[in-house]
Amino acid sequence: MQRIGKYRWTICALLFFATTVNYLDRQVLSLLKPTLEDQFGWSNTDYANIASVFQFTYAISMLFAGRFIDWLGTKWGFGWAIIIWSIGAMLHAAAIPIGESVGALLSWAGFGVFSVSVLGFMFSRAVLGFGESGNFPAAIKATAEYFPKKERALATGIFNSGANVGAILAPLTVPWMAINWGWEAAFIVVGILGFIWLFIWLFYYERPHQQKRLSKTELAYILSDKEQDAVAENKNEKIRWIQLLAYKQTWAFAVGKFFTDGVWWFFLFWLPAYLKDQYGMTGTDIMFPLAVLYSMTMIGSIGGGWFPMYFMKKGYEPYDGRMRAMLLIAIIPLVVLAAQPLGGISFWLPVLLIGLGASAHQAWSANLFTTVSDMFPKKAVASVVGIGGMAGGIGGVLVTKVGGALFDKYKAIGHIETGYTIMFVFCGVAYLIAWTIMKTLVPKYKVINDL
Repeated sequence: MQRIGKYRWTICALLFFATTVNYLDRQVLSLLKPTLEDQFGWSNTDYANIASVFQFTYAISMLFAGRFIDWLGTKWGFGWAIIIWSIGAMLHAAAIPIGESVGALLSWAGFGVFSVSVLGFMFSRAVLGFGESGNFPAAIKATAEYFPKKERALATGIFNSGANVGAILAPLTVPWMAINWGWEAAFIVVGILGFIWLFIWLFYYERPHQQKRLSKTELAYILSDKEQDAVAENKNEKIRWIQLLAYKQTWAFAVGKFFTDGVWWFFLFWLPAYLKDQYGMTGTDIMFPLAVLYSMTMIGSIGGGWFPMYFMKKGYEPYDGRMRAMLLIAIIPLVVLAAQPLGGISFWLPVLLIGLGASAHQAWSANLFTTVSDMFPKKAVASVVGIGGMAGGIGGVLVTKVGGALFDKYKAIGHIETGYTIMFVFCGVAYLIAWTIMKTLVPKYKVINDL
Protein backbone atom coordinates (compact mmCIF):
# COMPACT_ATOMS: atom_id res chain seq x y z
CA MET A 1 0.00 0.00 0.00
CA GLN A 2 1.41 3.38 -1.01
CA ARG A 3 2.14 5.74 1.85
CA ILE A 4 -0.03 8.85 1.95
CA GLY A 5 2.57 11.27 3.27
CA LYS A 6 2.57 13.56 6.31
CA TYR A 7 3.21 17.10 5.10
CA ARG A 8 -0.30 18.19 6.11
CA TRP A 9 0.76 17.59 9.72
CA THR A 10 3.63 20.05 9.24
CA ILE A 11 0.98 22.64 8.43
CA CYS A 12 -0.95 21.56 11.50
CA ALA A 13 2.22 22.08 13.58
CA LEU A 14 2.57 25.62 12.23
CA LEU A 15 -1.04 26.34 13.19
CA PHE A 16 -0.36 24.88 16.63
CA PHE A 17 2.59 27.22 17.24
CA ALA A 18 0.68 30.25 15.95
CA THR A 19 -2.15 29.51 18.39
CA THR A 20 0.41 29.08 21.19
CA VAL A 21 1.83 32.54 20.51
CA ASN A 22 -1.70 33.92 20.18
CA TYR A 23 -2.63 32.80 23.68
CA LEU A 24 0.68 33.81 25.19
CA ASP A 25 0.06 37.34 23.94
CA ARG A 26 -3.50 37.60 25.24
CA GLN A 27 -2.79 36.10 28.68
CA VAL A 28 0.11 38.34 29.74
CA LEU A 29 -2.22 41.05 31.02
CA SER A 30 -4.26 38.73 33.25
CA LEU A 31 -1.10 37.38 34.88
CA LEU A 32 0.17 40.90 35.52
CA LYS A 33 -3.20 42.15 36.82
CA PRO A 34 -2.19 41.92 40.52
CA THR A 35 0.99 43.90 39.81
CA LEU A 36 -0.62 46.48 37.54
CA GLU A 37 -3.70 47.07 39.71
CA ASP A 38 -1.44 47.82 42.68
CA GLN A 39 0.81 50.09 40.61
CA PHE A 40 -1.97 52.00 38.85
CA GLY A 41 -4.83 51.67 41.35
CA TRP A 42 -7.23 49.74 39.10
CA SER A 43 -10.58 48.41 40.30
CA ASN A 44 -12.06 45.18 38.96
CA THR A 45 -14.28 47.33 36.75
CA ASP A 46 -11.19 49.10 35.32
CA TYR A 47 -9.66 45.74 34.50
CA ALA A 48 -12.96 44.52 33.04
CA ASN A 49 -13.08 47.61 30.80
CA ILE A 50 -9.54 46.93 29.54
CA ALA A 51 -10.25 43.23 28.94
CA SER A 52 -13.60 43.91 27.29
CA VAL A 53 -12.02 46.34 24.80
CA PHE A 54 -9.91 43.43 23.58
CA GLN A 55 -12.97 41.20 23.37
CA PHE A 56 -15.17 43.79 21.66
CA THR A 57 -12.51 44.67 19.08
CA TYR A 58 -11.82 40.98 18.58
CA ALA A 59 -15.53 40.31 18.09
CA ILE A 60 -16.13 43.02 15.49
CA SER A 61 -12.85 42.27 13.71
CA MET A 62 -13.66 38.56 13.49
CA LEU A 63 -16.53 39.39 11.18
CA PHE A 64 -14.18 41.15 8.76
CA ALA A 65 -11.17 38.89 9.38
CA GLY A 66 -12.92 35.92 7.84
CA ARG A 67 -13.88 37.93 4.76
CA PHE A 68 -10.36 39.37 4.51
CA ILE A 69 -8.74 35.93 4.68
CA ASP A 70 -11.18 34.47 2.16
CA TRP A 71 -10.26 37.35 -0.18
CA LEU A 72 -6.49 37.56 0.41
CA GLY A 73 -5.85 33.86 0.93
CA THR A 74 -4.63 31.89 3.91
CA LYS A 75 -0.90 32.55 3.57
CA TRP A 76 -0.84 36.33 3.65
CA GLY A 77 -4.11 36.70 5.53
CA PHE A 78 -2.55 34.83 8.43
CA GLY A 79 0.73 36.67 7.93
CA TRP A 80 -0.83 40.12 8.29
CA ALA A 81 -2.83 38.99 11.31
CA ILE A 82 0.26 37.97 13.26
CA ILE A 83 2.15 41.12 12.25
CA ILE A 84 -0.61 43.29 13.69
CA TRP A 85 -1.15 41.31 16.88
CA SER A 86 2.59 41.10 17.62
CA ILE A 87 2.85 44.87 17.30
CA GLY A 88 -0.20 45.18 19.56
CA ALA A 89 1.43 42.94 22.18
CA MET A 90 4.56 45.10 22.27
CA LEU A 91 2.53 48.33 22.46
CA HIS A 92 1.48 47.34 26.01
CA ALA A 93 5.02 48.14 27.15
CA ALA A 94 4.42 51.76 26.10
CA ALA A 95 0.90 51.94 27.56
CA ILE A 96 1.59 55.01 29.72
CA PRO A 97 2.88 57.36 26.98
CA ILE A 98 0.16 56.01 24.68
CA GLY A 99 -2.43 56.70 27.37
CA GLU A 100 -1.13 60.24 27.82
CA SER A 101 -1.46 60.90 24.10
CA VAL A 102 -4.93 59.36 23.85
CA GLY A 103 -6.00 61.16 27.04
CA ALA A 104 -4.84 64.52 25.67
CA LEU A 105 -6.78 63.91 22.47
CA LEU A 106 -9.94 62.93 24.36
CA SER A 107 -9.60 65.92 26.69
CA TRP A 108 -9.35 68.21 23.69
CA ALA A 109 -12.57 66.62 22.39
CA GLY A 110 -14.28 67.07 25.75
CA PHE A 111 -13.99 63.49 27.07
CA GLY A 112 -12.04 62.39 30.12
CA VAL A 113 -13.59 59.22 31.47
CA PHE A 114 -10.59 56.92 32.06
CA SER A 115 -7.19 57.26 33.69
CA VAL A 116 -4.00 57.45 31.62
CA SER A 117 -3.01 53.84 32.42
CA VAL A 118 -6.45 52.45 31.59
CA LEU A 119 -6.55 54.38 28.29
CA GLY A 120 -3.08 53.15 27.28
CA PHE A 121 -3.88 49.52 27.96
CA MET A 122 -7.27 49.84 26.26
CA PHE A 123 -5.61 51.13 23.10
CA SER A 124 -3.00 48.36 23.15
CA ARG A 125 -5.63 45.68 23.76
CA ALA A 126 -7.67 47.01 20.85
CA VAL A 127 -4.72 46.61 18.46
CA LEU A 128 -4.03 43.13 19.88
CA GLY A 129 -7.67 42.11 19.47
CA PHE A 130 -7.78 43.44 15.91
CA GLY A 131 -4.79 41.31 14.90
CA GLU A 132 -5.68 38.19 16.89
CA SER A 133 -9.09 38.04 15.26
CA GLY A 134 -7.40 36.53 12.20
CA ASN A 135 -5.94 33.49 13.94
CA PHE A 136 -8.89 31.10 14.04
CA PRO A 137 -10.52 32.01 10.69
CA ALA A 138 -7.13 31.50 9.02
CA ALA A 139 -6.34 28.31 10.94
CA ILE A 140 -9.74 26.76 10.22
CA LYS A 141 -9.41 27.70 6.55
CA ALA A 142 -5.92 26.17 6.38
CA THR A 143 -7.29 23.01 8.01
CA ALA A 144 -10.11 22.85 5.46
CA GLU A 145 -7.53 23.24 2.66
CA TYR A 146 -5.08 20.60 3.97
CA PHE A 147 -7.28 17.94 5.60
CA PRO A 148 -10.20 15.75 4.46
CA LYS A 149 -13.31 16.06 6.61
CA LYS A 150 -12.66 12.90 8.60
CA GLU A 151 -9.37 14.33 9.94
CA ARG A 152 -10.37 17.95 10.47
CA ALA A 153 -11.60 17.64 14.05
CA LEU A 154 -8.36 15.90 15.06
CA ALA A 155 -6.24 18.50 13.26
CA THR A 156 -8.33 21.29 14.81
CA GLY A 157 -7.97 19.72 18.24
CA ILE A 158 -4.19 19.54 17.82
CA PHE A 159 -3.69 23.12 16.68
CA ASN A 160 -6.30 24.35 19.18
CA SER A 161 -4.25 22.72 21.94
CA GLY A 162 -1.73 25.47 21.23
CA ALA A 163 -4.10 27.65 23.24
CA ASN A 164 -3.47 25.35 26.19
CA VAL A 165 0.30 25.35 25.69
CA GLY A 166 0.26 29.14 25.52
CA ALA A 167 -1.85 29.22 28.67
CA ILE A 168 0.64 26.85 30.38
CA LEU A 169 3.76 28.70 29.28
CA ALA A 170 2.40 32.12 30.24
CA PRO A 171 2.18 31.56 34.03
CA LEU A 172 5.54 29.73 33.97
CA THR A 173 7.33 32.64 32.28
CA VAL A 174 5.45 35.95 32.57
CA PRO A 175 5.60 36.39 36.40
CA TRP A 176 9.32 35.54 36.33
CA MET A 177 10.01 38.04 33.54
CA ALA A 178 8.01 40.71 35.34
CA ILE A 179 9.97 40.23 38.57
CA ASN A 180 13.41 40.05 36.95
CA TRP A 181 13.08 42.27 33.87
CA GLY A 182 10.04 44.43 34.59
CA TRP A 183 6.45 44.02 33.40
CA GLU A 184 7.16 45.84 30.14
CA ALA A 185 9.66 43.17 29.07
CA ALA A 186 7.03 40.43 29.27
CA PHE A 187 4.93 42.15 26.58
CA ILE A 188 7.93 42.78 24.34
CA VAL A 189 9.28 39.21 24.49
CA VAL A 190 5.98 37.56 23.54
CA GLY A 191 5.53 40.08 20.72
CA ILE A 192 8.90 39.14 19.23
CA LEU A 193 7.87 35.46 19.16
CA GLY A 194 5.15 36.30 16.66
CA PHE A 195 7.63 37.69 14.15
CA ILE A 196 9.79 34.57 14.46
CA TRP A 197 6.76 32.42 13.59
CA LEU A 198 5.91 34.69 10.66
CA PHE A 199 9.14 33.98 8.79
CA ILE A 200 8.70 30.21 9.20
CA TRP A 201 5.07 30.39 8.02
CA LEU A 202 5.88 32.36 4.89
CA PHE A 203 8.60 29.86 4.00
CA TYR A 204 6.57 26.66 4.44
CA TYR A 205 2.96 27.49 3.52
CA GLU A 206 1.38 27.33 0.08
CA ARG A 207 -2.04 26.12 -1.01
CA PRO A 208 -2.00 22.34 -1.60
CA HIS A 209 -2.12 22.63 -5.42
CA GLN A 210 0.96 24.91 -5.30
CA GLN A 211 2.82 23.06 -2.54
CA LYS A 212 5.96 21.45 -4.00
CA ARG A 213 6.68 19.59 -0.74
CA LEU A 214 3.38 17.67 -1.03
CA SER A 215 3.33 14.25 -2.71
CA LYS A 216 0.70 13.45 -5.35
CA THR A 217 -0.66 10.69 -3.12
CA GLU A 218 -1.13 13.02 -0.17
CA LEU A 219 -2.69 15.70 -2.39
CA ALA A 220 -5.20 13.15 -3.67
CA TYR A 221 -5.97 12.14 -0.08
CA ILE A 222 -6.48 15.76 0.96
CA LEU A 223 -8.88 16.24 -1.97
CA SER A 224 -10.80 13.01 -1.27
CA ASP A 225 -13.92 15.04 -0.43
CA LYS A 226 -13.74 16.76 -3.81
CA GLU A 227 -16.71 14.98 -5.33
CA GLN A 228 -18.95 15.94 -2.43
CA ASP A 229 -17.78 19.55 -2.52
CA ALA A 230 -17.63 19.95 -6.29
CA VAL A 231 -21.01 21.58 -6.80
CA ALA A 232 -20.46 24.10 -4.03
CA GLU A 233 -16.86 24.89 -4.99
CA ASN A 234 -17.45 25.40 -8.70
CA LYS A 235 -19.45 28.59 -8.10
CA ASN A 236 -17.13 31.55 -7.90
CA GLU A 237 -19.46 34.43 -7.11
CA LYS A 238 -18.80 36.45 -3.99
CA ILE A 239 -20.64 35.21 -0.90
CA ARG A 240 -22.39 37.96 1.02
CA TRP A 241 -22.96 37.96 4.77
CA ILE A 242 -26.70 38.21 4.27
CA GLN A 243 -26.53 34.95 2.30
CA LEU A 244 -24.74 33.17 5.13
CA LEU A 245 -27.15 34.55 7.74
CA ALA A 246 -30.02 32.93 5.85
CA TYR A 247 -28.76 29.49 6.94
CA LYS A 248 -29.67 27.98 10.31
CA GLN A 249 -26.23 26.35 10.25
CA THR A 250 -24.62 29.79 10.56
CA TRP A 251 -26.84 30.68 13.50
CA ALA A 252 -26.16 27.34 15.20
CA PHE A 253 -22.42 27.98 15.10
CA ALA A 254 -22.89 31.58 16.28
CA VAL A 255 -25.04 30.46 19.23
CA GLY A 256 -22.44 27.86 20.22
CA LYS A 257 -19.75 30.54 20.25
CA PHE A 258 -21.88 33.19 21.99
CA PHE A 259 -22.67 31.04 25.01
CA THR A 260 -19.31 29.33 25.47
CA ASP A 261 -16.46 31.61 24.34
CA GLY A 262 -17.01 33.86 27.34
CA VAL A 263 -16.48 30.89 29.67
CA TRP A 264 -13.01 30.22 28.28
CA TRP A 265 -12.09 33.91 28.37
CA PHE A 266 -13.35 34.15 31.93
CA PHE A 267 -11.02 31.31 32.91
CA LEU A 268 -8.18 32.90 30.96
CA PHE A 269 -8.59 36.50 32.14
CA TRP A 270 -9.86 36.08 35.71
CA LEU A 271 -8.25 32.97 37.24
CA PRO A 272 -5.10 34.80 38.41
CA ALA A 273 -7.40 37.36 40.08
CA TYR A 274 -9.48 34.53 41.59
CA LEU A 275 -6.41 32.94 43.18
CA LYS A 276 -5.40 36.31 44.60
CA ASP A 277 -8.86 37.34 45.83
CA GLN A 278 -9.73 34.07 47.55
CA TYR A 279 -6.37 32.55 48.42
CA GLY A 280 -3.98 35.51 48.54
CA MET A 281 -1.74 34.06 45.81
CA THR A 282 0.31 36.50 43.72
CA GLY A 283 3.43 36.59 41.55
CA THR A 284 5.20 33.27 41.16
CA ASP A 285 2.78 31.61 43.65
CA ILE A 286 0.26 31.11 40.83
CA MET A 287 2.75 29.60 38.38
CA PHE A 288 2.36 25.94 39.29
CA PRO A 289 -1.44 25.81 39.92
CA LEU A 290 -2.23 27.55 36.62
CA ALA A 291 0.30 25.41 34.74
CA VAL A 292 -1.38 22.27 36.12
CA LEU A 293 -4.84 23.60 35.27
CA TYR A 294 -4.01 24.46 31.68
CA SER A 295 -2.03 21.24 31.22
CA MET A 296 -5.31 19.41 31.82
CA THR A 297 -6.91 21.29 28.94
CA MET A 298 -4.53 19.72 26.41
CA ILE A 299 -6.17 16.36 27.02
CA GLY A 300 -9.56 17.84 26.25
CA SER A 301 -8.42 19.59 23.10
CA ILE A 302 -6.80 16.56 21.46
CA GLY A 303 -9.18 13.99 22.94
CA GLY A 304 -12.15 16.08 21.90
CA GLY A 305 -10.89 16.12 18.33
CA TRP A 306 -10.63 12.33 18.34
CA PHE A 307 -13.92 11.59 20.15
CA PRO A 308 -16.43 12.14 17.27
CA MET A 309 -14.46 9.74 15.06
CA TYR A 310 -15.87 6.97 17.28
CA PHE A 311 -19.38 7.80 16.08
CA MET A 312 -18.32 8.39 12.47
CA LYS A 313 -16.83 4.90 12.34
CA LYS A 314 -20.27 3.63 13.33
CA GLY A 315 -21.71 5.23 10.20
CA TYR A 316 -22.82 8.67 11.40
CA GLU A 317 -22.38 11.68 9.13
CA PRO A 318 -19.61 14.01 10.42
CA TYR A 319 -22.02 16.62 11.82
CA ASP A 320 -24.30 14.07 13.48
CA GLY A 321 -21.41 12.21 15.08
CA ARG A 322 -19.90 15.48 16.22
CA MET A 323 -23.12 16.62 17.87
CA ARG A 324 -23.41 13.34 19.78
CA ALA A 325 -19.87 13.82 21.06
CA MET A 326 -20.55 17.46 21.93
CA LEU A 327 -23.56 16.53 24.08
CA LEU A 328 -21.40 14.29 26.25
CA ILE A 329 -18.68 16.96 26.37
CA ALA A 330 -21.27 19.61 27.41
CA ILE A 331 -22.08 17.65 30.57
CA ILE A 332 -18.51 17.74 31.93
CA PRO A 333 -18.38 21.50 32.84
CA LEU A 334 -21.09 20.91 35.45
CA VAL A 335 -18.23 19.88 37.80
CA VAL A 336 -17.33 23.59 38.02
CA LEU A 337 -20.46 24.04 40.17
CA ALA A 338 -18.57 22.26 42.99
CA ALA A 339 -15.52 24.58 42.84
CA GLN A 340 -16.70 27.03 45.49
CA PRO A 341 -18.36 24.57 47.89
CA LEU A 342 -15.17 22.49 47.98
CA GLY A 343 -12.75 25.41 47.83
CA GLY A 344 -12.56 25.70 51.62
CA ILE A 345 -10.76 22.35 51.82
CA SER A 346 -7.88 23.33 49.53
CA PHE A 347 -7.32 25.71 46.62
CA TRP A 348 -6.29 22.62 44.62
CA LEU A 349 -9.88 21.35 44.46
CA PRO A 350 -11.26 24.37 42.54
CA VAL A 351 -8.10 24.41 40.42
CA LEU A 352 -8.64 20.78 39.39
CA LEU A 353 -12.40 21.15 38.90
CA ILE A 354 -11.98 24.30 36.81
CA GLY A 355 -9.27 22.43 34.92
CA LEU A 356 -11.83 19.74 34.02
CA GLY A 357 -14.29 22.41 32.89
CA ALA A 358 -11.64 24.20 30.83
CA SER A 359 -10.56 20.87 29.33
CA ALA A 360 -14.15 20.22 28.28
CA HIS A 361 -14.27 23.67 26.70
CA GLN A 362 -11.30 22.84 24.49
CA ALA A 363 -12.90 19.55 23.46
CA TRP A 364 -16.11 21.45 22.70
CA SER A 365 -14.25 24.17 20.79
CA ALA A 366 -12.36 21.71 18.57
CA ASN A 367 -15.66 20.19 17.47
CA LEU A 368 -17.62 23.44 17.29
CA PHE A 369 -15.14 24.94 14.83
CA THR A 370 -15.26 21.82 12.71
CA THR A 371 -19.05 21.89 12.34
CA VAL A 372 -18.48 24.81 9.95
CA SER A 373 -16.25 22.89 7.56
CA ASP A 374 -18.60 19.89 7.89
CA MET A 375 -21.50 21.84 6.43
CA PHE A 376 -20.16 24.78 4.40
CA PRO A 377 -18.04 24.83 1.22
CA LYS A 378 -14.41 25.77 1.77
CA LYS A 379 -14.80 29.22 0.22
CA ALA A 380 -17.31 30.19 2.94
CA VAL A 381 -15.56 28.63 5.95
CA ALA A 382 -13.52 31.64 7.10
CA SER A 383 -16.49 33.99 6.71
CA VAL A 384 -18.78 31.77 8.79
CA VAL A 385 -16.07 31.34 11.43
CA GLY A 386 -15.77 35.13 11.46
CA ILE A 387 -19.49 35.57 12.08
CA GLY A 388 -19.40 33.04 14.90
CA GLY A 389 -16.25 34.61 16.29
CA MET A 390 -18.02 37.96 16.47
CA ALA A 391 -20.87 36.32 18.40
CA GLY A 392 -18.37 34.66 20.73
CA GLY A 393 -16.57 37.95 21.30
CA ILE A 394 -19.79 39.74 22.20
CA GLY A 395 -20.60 36.93 24.62
CA GLY A 396 -17.13 37.34 26.08
CA VAL A 397 -17.62 41.09 26.56
CA LEU A 398 -20.85 40.45 28.47
CA VAL A 399 -19.22 37.84 30.72
CA THR A 400 -16.23 40.09 31.44
CA LYS A 401 -18.30 43.19 32.18
CA VAL A 402 -20.75 41.30 34.38
CA GLY A 403 -17.85 39.62 36.19
CA GLY A 404 -16.07 42.90 36.89
CA ALA A 405 -19.27 44.50 38.24
CA LEU A 406 -20.08 41.48 40.43
CA PHE A 407 -16.58 41.29 41.89
CA ASP A 408 -16.51 45.00 42.77
CA LYS A 409 -20.01 44.78 44.29
CA TYR A 410 -19.31 41.76 46.49
CA LYS A 411 -15.77 42.87 47.33
CA ALA A 412 -17.21 46.09 48.74
CA ILE A 413 -19.36 44.11 51.20
CA GLY A 414 -16.64 41.58 52.02
CA HIS A 415 -18.06 38.60 50.12
CA ILE A 416 -16.21 38.50 46.81
CA GLU A 417 -16.50 34.70 46.82
CA THR A 418 -20.22 35.14 46.08
CA GLY A 419 -19.37 36.92 42.84
CA TYR A 420 -17.18 34.04 41.75
CA THR A 421 -19.88 31.51 42.70
CA ILE A 422 -22.38 33.26 40.41
CA MET A 423 -19.90 33.26 37.53
CA PHE A 424 -19.00 29.60 38.04
CA VAL A 425 -22.69 28.63 37.84
CA PHE A 426 -22.93 30.19 34.39
CA CYS A 427 -19.66 28.53 33.32
CA GLY A 428 -21.07 25.14 34.34
CA VAL A 429 -24.38 25.26 32.46
CA ALA A 430 -23.46 27.32 29.36
CA TYR A 431 -22.55 24.33 27.18
CA LEU A 432 -25.80 22.44 27.68
CA ILE A 433 -27.75 25.61 26.85
CA ALA A 434 -25.68 26.11 23.70
CA TRP A 435 -25.99 22.47 22.57
CA THR A 436 -29.77 22.46 23.03
CA ILE A 437 -30.23 25.55 20.86
CA MET A 438 -27.78 24.28 18.22
CA LYS A 439 -29.54 20.92 17.99
CA THR A 440 -32.90 22.66 17.69
CA LEU A 441 -31.65 24.82 14.82
CA VAL A 442 -29.88 22.01 12.94
CA PRO A 443 -31.28 18.64 14.06
CA LYS A 444 -29.72 16.65 11.19
CA TYR A 445 -26.73 16.96 8.88
CA LYS A 446 -27.39 18.71 5.60
CA VAL A 447 -24.60 19.80 3.26
CA ILE A 448 -24.89 23.30 1.83
CA ASN A 449 -24.37 23.20 -1.92
CA ASP A 450 -26.21 26.27 -3.14
CA LEU A 451 -23.68 28.98 -2.31
